[in-house]
Formats: sequence, C-alpha cells, structure tokens
Amino acid sequence: MQNAPTHTPAQDLLARRINVLGPHTPLFYDEPLHLVRGEGVWLYDHSGKRYLDVYNNVPHVGHCNPRVVEAMHRQASTLNVHTRYLHNNIIDYTERLSATFADSLSMAMLTCTGSEANELALRMARHHTGGQGIIVTDFAYHGNTEAVAEIGTGFMPESRHTKRVKAFAIPDSYRGIEGVAEEQLADAYVAQIARAIDEFAAEGIPFAGMLVCPDFANEGLLNIPAGFMEKATALVHKAGGLLIADEVQAGFGRTGKHWWAHQWYDITPDIVTLGKPMGNGHPLAGVVARGDLINAFTEHSMYFNTFGGTPVSCAVGMAVLDALEQDNLLENAVSTGDYVAAGLRQLQTKYPLIGEVRDRGLFFAVELVTDPVTKTPAKKQARRIINLMKEQSVLISTIGVHDAILKLRPPMPFQPEHADVLLHTLDKVLQQVSEELVHG
Repeated sequence: MQNAPTHTPAQDLLARRINVLGPHTPLFYDEPLHLVRGEGVWLYDHSGKRYLDVYNNVPHVGHCNPRVVEAMHRQASTLNVHTRYLHNNIIDYTERLSATFADSLSMAMLTCTGSEANELALRMARHHTGGQGIIVTDFAYHGNTEAVAEIGTGFMPESRHTKRVKAFAIPDSYRGIEGVAEEQLADAYVAQIARAIDEFAAEGIPFAGMLVCPDFANEGLLNIPAGFMEKATALVHKAGGLLIADEVQAGFGRTGKHWWAHQWYDITPDIVTLGKPMGNGHPLAGVVARGDLINAFTEHSMYFNTFGGTPVSCAVGMAVLDALEQDNLLENAVSTGDYVAAGLRQLQTKYPLIGEVRDRGLFFAVELVTDPVTKTPAKKQARRIINLMKEQSVLISTIGVHDAILKLRPPMPFQPEHADVLLHTLDKVLQQVSEELVHG
C-alpha cells in the first residue's frame, strides 16, 4: 500500500507554479486558492467547497454563462479566421457596440486585451495631435505593454523614468488636498492638470491628451469632486489634446444607469478603450472612437490584429450584449447595487473601521481607517479581512494607494440573496478584526 501524499493538491500546484512561473507571479490570499469550476456568481475549489465571487468582473455576465458558451462553441465549430475576410459577425457586433455610445463615437477597432486597446489609443492620440505628452493620475494602471507601463504610475517602474508622461493627484473628495476647501477641490485638481500641460510646453514636449478611468477604479472608485471631469475635459481640449476614457473596468453597464462610466458626466471622450468583461473571459477588447481619428490613423498606419475581432470573438461579444439586455443586468446593477450599498452603509454605522463607502452600480469600495478622524489607512486590517472572508467562502480584494480599500465587484447576475451572504459574512469578519484592533 502506498503512503498518502504529503502535500495537498494546492500545495503541490503552488510548488510547481513557482518552479515554472517564478516566485513573483502574483497570487491572491495568504493561502492561495485552487479553483476548478465556476457557475454564475459561484466558484468551486478542488475539494468542492463553494465560494461567492464578489471580485471578478471578467466573467461579467456570470461564470460559464450558457449563452456565451453556446455562442463560442457554435461559431468555433463553423469558422474562425482573422478579419481580412468579410464576415457578418464583426460588422454586426461593432455596429451594435458603437450604438451604445454618443453619435460621435461611431467607429471601432478590436484587440485581444485592454493593454493593447490602451496602447492603440495612445498611438491614435499622438498621431492626431502630433504631440507626445500624456497626463494620467498619480496612481494609474492601464495595462502592461511597454507603452502603457510608461503611464502606469501606480505600479510600473517605467513610469518613473519617462519624460512624456505627467501625473496629477487622484481627485479624491474623501481625503482631499490639505488646506483646500471641499467646494474648491475640483478647481485645485484641474489646476494640477493645467500645470502639467504648461510643464510639457516648457520642456518642448507637445501635449497629446489625458487618459483616465472615468470612475477612477484603480485609485479606489473615487467620489470625485463635482464638476471635475467637465472642467478637466474642457481644459484638455482647449490645450489641443484628446480625452481617452479607459472603460476596461467600468464599462458594459457595471455602473448601472449607463452603459459607460463616462456617461455619468456631461462629457464625450474622443477615444474609449474596452476590455476585461467584453468577452466574459474570452480575450476580446477594443477601441471605440471618433471616425475621423480612426480613419486618419489607419490611413497612416495599417492596423491589423490576428486574433482581434475573429468570428468567434465577435460571437462571444454579441452573446455578452444579449445577456446584458435580455437578462436586464443593467437594471439589476441599479437595484441590487442600491441594496448592497445600503447594507454596507449600515455596517459603517456599526464599525468605525469603515471610513467611507463608495458605490456605483455593482461596484463598491469600502475605505478602511484605523481612526475616522485622522483617516489613517488600515492596510493591515484590510489584508486580514480579505483573508478571513476567503476562509468564510466569500472572495473580495483590495485597491487604492494604501491598499486599504476593500474592492467589491461581483459578476452582474449578483442578486440580493447573494448580497445577504456577503453582508452577513462581512459583518462577522469586521467584528473580529475590530476587536483585534482594539486589543492590539
């Protein structure tokens, strides 16, 4: 009789992973999770344990959504080629996709990843303006190619050495700017953008534009000062630049009342980039932009992507749109989102550890502080919470400059009964961690 194995499957996989991928490839949680199956808003590990997914926005319309799986299988069983042949799928899909935007955003280009989409947007902006200078926030993340790493002020070392990228402070109404009154915050942040434009001019670097996520998701799903986006956009356009809206996290109805986060403001971007949820896990991303920008760019630089916009990819994208519309998932983002937000704010009245709750549809940020007056970030407690939540079978993560903001971003079919599981579990975990904070 053979001896029982000395390692669990997860431990064995971790050792093999480190051996083949290296020790610095990121993993969630102190004890990594070995997942084998997903369905709807649920994930299952190798032992059969079920977890409520309150983090992943890539399976936008639910893990293994039947519409998406069937569309992928049907088209993959029929034809899959690149886009240098005529095919109905890419035309039908891009027409339907662009119809969700303002009339001026009338044309699309398809890629495989959000990183590619943002790099393509930068190329278009620089070609149109003749400039190189790009403005982002000081905690930005827009992908991981060399071109977008240069604007990745949140994580990427390339951003520390470039001269053609400048940053302004994240427009945070919760923490604000020392010495600046709340009603003056929007103008103070816009003044930083103006200063960056002036610095580019002084350095002989023509200005190309500004690239931001409209809901400032990576920065902490900020409640930005009223009027900031409108004033910043007007300034960028006056200076001859373009506004690029990165909708990779916020798009496809996540914010509930609108298809796109930028539609919450009285602005129209020149270029919008898409990714993550676009293919529900299938590698589908893209750019939607003004027709004159795309036509001028492609006349100058032929753009072709072997796997961007294949018949299979577009069939998948169409199935995602079908699910969003036919299952009323934007409406659900509003109703269930309001339900979750109310529950989180109720917890805020109970636990001083919660400094602020921010919500936009089915996207939530819970900022944790060790002191509600000083607003000292509770980074240690945030890490403790996400690991305890995982032990209690609920998956969340953290974001923000201090990594002390709970990030809750479930698949769009998330319902009130799922929210009850989340809120009940978070209540228990917050009570435990709050007691630990008091007793040291």
